[in-house]
Amino acid sequence: MQKKTIKDIDVDGKRVFVRVDFNVPVKNGVVTDDTRIRAALPTVCDLAGRGAKIILASHLGRPIKEKKKAEEAGNAFDPAKFSLAPVFAAFKEFAMKNAEIGEVSFAADCIGEEVRKAAAALKSGDVLLLENLRLHAEEEKNDAEFARQLASLADIYVNDAFGTAHRAHASTEGITHFVDTCVAGLLMEKELEYLGRVLEDPERPFVAILGGAKVSDKIPVIDSLIERKVDKLLIGGAMAYTFFKANGYTVGKSLVENDMLDRAKEIEERAKSAGVELILPTDHQVVDSADPLNSQRTIPIDFTNAGHVGLDIGIETAAIFSNALSGARTIVWNGPMGMFEEKPFDQGTIAVAQAVADATDNGATSIVGGGDSVAAIKQAGLESHISHISTGGGATLEFLAGDALPGVEALDSQPES
Repeated sequence: MQKKTIKDIDVDGKRVFVRVDFNVPVKNGVVTDDTRIRAALPTVCDLAGRGAKIILASHLGRPIKEKKKAEEAGNAFDPAKFSLAPVFAAFKEFAMKNAEIGEVSFAADCIGEEVRKAAAALKSGDVLLLENLRLHAEEEKNDAEFARQLASLADIYVNDAFGTAHRAHASTEGITHFVDTCVAGLLMEKELEYLGRVLEDPERPFVAILGGAKVSDKIPVIDSLIERKVDKLLIGGAMAYTFFKANGYTVGKSLVENDMLDRAKEIEERAKSAGVELILPTDHQVVDSADPLNSQRTIPIDFTNAGHVGLDIGIETAAIFSNALSGARTIVWNGPMGMFEEKPFDQGTIAVAQAVADATDNGATSIVGGGDSVAAIKQAGLESHISHISTGGGATLEFLAGDALPGVEALDSQPES
């Protein structure tokens, strides 16, 4: 951990601007998954307990993009759909259960005179949640004046939003130019420690599992993992079909990136040269495109015909992947094994989740990231059996690819020893 954290600074009586990631699903005005809110609580409670006056800031969705789409379609745009008010209600419930936290309030905007007054009125231990940062186009543009206005609210800046650290936005990078003390929160510290260990010194055997739809989304990560000589690389999900087609298999109407076929072959050759065992599915769950509702079955990959659509790994593949995880000491998993959101095509992803949990119980350090992978862990009730569930999506992938994250780079570094 080369960046300073809240543990390194005095916050008593100081106004502390904390960038959190409260970009959570909201349905009918109610938060349906509060994982990211709960993940921010250790930082908030620590700061409150040490006398800080806390200002929380987050984005929710992409209101500017949605506004543009609505205008182009001639429809009205309702900014209330992107309000953090439901998130505030969920956060307040948690806050009321923590003695360290004082009064909790919500601001109708994130900049302006009323917000400055609310921030100035905070007492030690109080928390003020600002309205959605992205209701202002200047946030994503990393506008300097917008960043300066955010910075004017506080004495100290804390980034605890790993999930947005790969974006150079006003609240993740721009603000740091206007605040003297910029450090990481406890969640950010945890993310960097776990993921940093994977890149720098993983305990072996080191096994990576990658799934999802597109090879193109994962190429930088695959390159990085091969370069760091992951021992085994398991590839499932729709991205596997690009590898199959590159090797001459019939994949029917399964999802394939035809412009990635040569790249898939190159990846296989690089893995072989590096001594990395690349493992692809041997069977899969398919449906017939002519009758998708009544034709689900499991077949070997080489039995696939032109009418089949592959939607999940099969039972044999799940067993092979589970066996490959047995004895692992470090595991990284990102991406589902199939069309996880539709039963029965969640079976492969759930099977992998159980195998990762079993390996963790047997001593492996496991890191799981990506929405569907995390959802599978939760659905199976295995959260307590995973070493670290990453709150980052794109940030996790970019970090594992070895890319610098602007939101991390902007923080104060520890003094060299």
